[in-house]
Amino acid sequence: MRLQSYPTLSVVLSCAFPLMPASLAHLHTNNCSSIFAHPPMLIQTQINPTLKIPSFSRKPIQTHTLKDICLRGNLKEAFQSLPVSSNDHPDETYAPVLELCAQKKALSQGLQIHARMIKSCSVSESVFLATKLVFMYGKCGSVRNAEKVFDQMGQRSIFTWNAMIGAYVSNGKPFEVLQTYKEMRVLGVSLDAYSFPSLLKASGLLKNLYLGSEIHGLAVKFGYDSTVCVVNSLVAMYAKCDDLFGARRLFGRIDQKDDVVSWNSIISAYSSNGRSMEALELFREMQKAGLDSNTYTVVACLQACEDYSFRKLGKEIHAAVLKSAQLLDAYVAGALVAMYVRCCKMSEAVRTFNKLEEKDKVAWNSVLTGFIQNGMCSEALHFFHDFQNAGEKPDQVTVISILVACGRLGYLLNGMELHAYAIKNGFDLDLQVGNTLIDMYAKCSCVNYMGYAFNRMPDKDLISWTTVIAGYAQNSYALKAFELFRELQLIDIDVDPMMIGSILLACSELACVPQVKEIHGYIMRRGLSDVVLRNMIVDVYGECGHIDYAVQTFESIQFKDVVSWTSMISAYVHNGLANEALELFHILNKTNIHPDSIVLKSALSAASSLSALKYGKEIHGFVIRQNFSEGSIASSLVDMYSRCGMVENAHTIFKSIQSKDLVLWTSMINAYGMHGHGKVAIDLFNKMKENLTPDHVAFLSVLYACSHSGLTAEGRQFFEIMKYEYQLEPWPEHYACLVDLLGRANCLEEAYEFVKSMQMAPTAEIWCALLRACQVHSNQELGEIAVQKLLELGSTNPGHYVLVSNVFAAKGRCKDAEKIRSRMKERGLKKSPGCSWIEVGNRIHTFIARDKSHPECHHITKKLDQITEKVEKEGGYIAQTKFVLHNVEENEKVKMLYGHSERLAIAYGLLKTAEQTPIRVTKNLRVCGDCHTFCKLVSKLFGRELVVRDANRFHHFEDGVCSCGDFW
Repeated sequence: MRLQSYPTLSVVLSCAFPLMPASLAHLHTNNCSSIFAHPPMLIQTQINPTLKIPSFSRKPIQTHTLKDICLRGNLKEAFQSLPVSSNDHPDETYAPVLELCAQKKALSQGLQIHARMIKSCSVSESVFLATKLVFMYGKCGSVRNAEKVFDQMGQRSIFTWNAMIGAYVSNGKPFEVLQTYKEMRVLGVSLDAYSFPSLLKASGLLKNLYLGSEIHGLAVKFGYDSTVCVVNSLVAMYAKCDDLFGARRLFGRIDQKDDVVSWNSIISAYSSNGRSMEALELFREMQKAGLDSNTYTVVACLQACEDYSFRKLGKEIHAAVLKSAQLLDAYVAGALVAMYVRCCKMSEAVRTFNKLEEKDKVAWNSVLTGFIQNGMCSEALHFFHDFQNAGEKPDQVTVISILVACGRLGYLLNGMELHAYAIKNGFDLDLQVGNTLIDMYAKCSCVNYMGYAFNRMPDKDLISWTTVIAGYAQNSYALKAFELFRELQLIDIDVDPMMIGSILLACSELACVPQVKEIHGYIMRRGLSDVVLRNMIVDVYGECGHIDYAVQTFESIQFKDVVSWTSMISAYVHNGLANEALELFHILNKTNIHPDSIVLKSALSAASSLSALKYGKEIHGFVIRQNFSEGSIASSLVDMYSRCGMVENAHTIFKSIQSKDLVLWTSMINAYGMHGHGKVAIDLFNKMKENLTPDHVAFLSVLYACSHSGLTAEGRQFFEIMKYEYQLEPWPEHYACLVDLLGRANCLEEAYEFVKSMQMAPTAEIWCALLRACQVHSNQELGEIAVQKLLELGSTNPGHYVLVSNVFAAKGRCKDAEKIRSRMKERGLKKSPGCSWIEVGNRIHTFIARDKSHPECHHITKKLDQITEKVEKEGGYIAQTKFVLHNVEENEKVKMLYGHSERLAIAYGLLKTAEQTPIRVTKNLRVCGDCHTFCKLVSKLFGRELVVRDANRFHHFEDGVCSCGDFW
């Protein structure tokens, strides 16, 4: 163990304070040593015999012993009072000074005293002084020096052994305590009452109940089990070893509970084990017993106030502390700050902190950590500036807190500055600091530095790997995340569910079903398949479009929580299965699980995609009945009502929200744009700019509104404002929207020049927008260019090929059109069939062109024939077969037009809905020109408002007029 030889003890010879007095005030003897204390002038006066010696008072001079000076705690004065020679009484001379050094944790001064002792007397001969040295070094945190003194001792008393054990315990070395204890047992050293507290504390640090019980048995054997300090240590040991029953049983056996330390031990035991109520109840019992609290009692009770629910009790304890001034010291003040932090009362925490006379680093870090824990990251950075202005130097805890704040706020430069500081001070090699650096860079989307920080770490734990893999996955570096996961599997670290969650996120990014299946199988084999992971698997299968596997996984979850239902409903919505999503939502409402705001948003999204107004209103009613805050899902409600054709209801919801965020404003602007109210959308956008800064999505919404209302000049202006005033680099969607706007206004040359001037390569959507405009305005030259560019891109969107095919067919280039359709087949692309649906009663009724699958098909066809006959006779309707681009006979083209899906839906609406009520139809494709004319005539001749939502916008047909102004 420590019995091997050590090199000679190194000591500091430079004195922090002068070892000899500098004035006459401390002269106690008339020996020659006092001459060295006199200035040269006084020495000269003694040689001169003519000098008249003044008479001194005979009143005796009051002197203070070295022990008295040490008791006063003045280390400097104690050093000055040390005699030059201490050979006669070394124990009396050095013992009080060593005790004072231990008390002040003054290692430098302790080393000087040790050096002086070595010069003036033999330390090894005095067991008493050597023991004091061991004690001093232990208290000053210099365990190695304590071991050297201990091992050089020829003889040791029980006090020496206790001092060495105490040094190990106070410096967090419980294994060394255990080794020393075994050595004592081998050498037959008898333990005394003061041995047990240190041994029991070491057992608690190791959480070794077996060792603690053994020491408990020895205490009983030696008759110390009723000694107060031993009993208190036993209580603390059992509590540290998570045996609260044993701790409480020991406390209950104390006959006279008149020792406040015993109460502190049991209160701390419950408090540190999270049993706050029991701890505070014991505090009440202590008060009833008439015992006065001390600072340790107060600290333990404040630690028991662990969250917001204890804020009132915490304030009561604070009030008691203020009434009893002797209880308010640095430890209590620090505990008060920590209590207010845990109770989410940061203003009280800061107020208490500001009243501290001496603010140590622990107090600063407590407030700093509190700001972070309460999500007040900006305040944390301001407080950190105060910390620096106070002259404090950040330690690891400070660095970690500020890195967390920088990550959450996205302050990359501040985070990098702190990283540089950490490197300079060696903190970056610390495991926790390294993990926090990785997280900060991940949140700031700086994956290169994140990888650097990870690779620089000398030791990595599971958190390190999980954080870096999650960072890559969240920043769309899925392949790198997989690479690190493979690397992790080669080393001896167990993968946990959080790690699997990050890998599943990477799978979602790649949309790679085989990888998802592989991870799913890995989870099952390793027995990691808890509800949280299964929910994620449902979500990922849904993201990857593998809805069957998502359903199977969902059904395999025995005890589903609200996240399970949310994941499945979201998967249905994501894959265009809105009906199934709404059905599942109704099943959820029949269970005992209460939907949260995320489920409601998914259900509202399903209702929006179907334009299912009745379902949407039911969900809105559920929100109101369950006292949900409408503000949390206001944007979803606005979107639902607008997509169901009820823009007035959407505006009512919008107006009812007091605090409107950017998402809500954007939703409302988009709603007006969708319904052709471009000028209203612009006014709303300008009003929003007064308080909020628009982002890319907000500008896209207002450009969309301009496009669908023919506001060309305004659209150009908003594009310029976005780019130059707000410094927002346009997305491809912004370019496509402006090209569409210019194309609709027949500014085709300008649109083409705009496309050529783009900083980025034009996407397929941009060339599609130009091609549609060329088709509408019969510009064959530009249309041909757009077709070639579109085909060169090799798009995977079947709609793009259908557009090109239709352009060729309209020009009579049937062979070219057929080639395009053949190319689609080769690439496995299929055209989406025209589909329309209408909500009647409690069901969504879906129709496909010339569909005969509906149960009431015969009645619907008959009704449609009646409608067509009426619009032909009374409205002068003539089918415009130019909109049929198939190479068939003319009469066949007419039949194809008559069988379009939106006409079937309108016929069913007229057949099943009450008169004077609007008929709401949704179509997945753009309404053709012939059907647009047909709808205008139906609204006029049948006196019904038709609200048709197609792939582009809303059409409100009323009395023969459409809200789009025939511009769509």
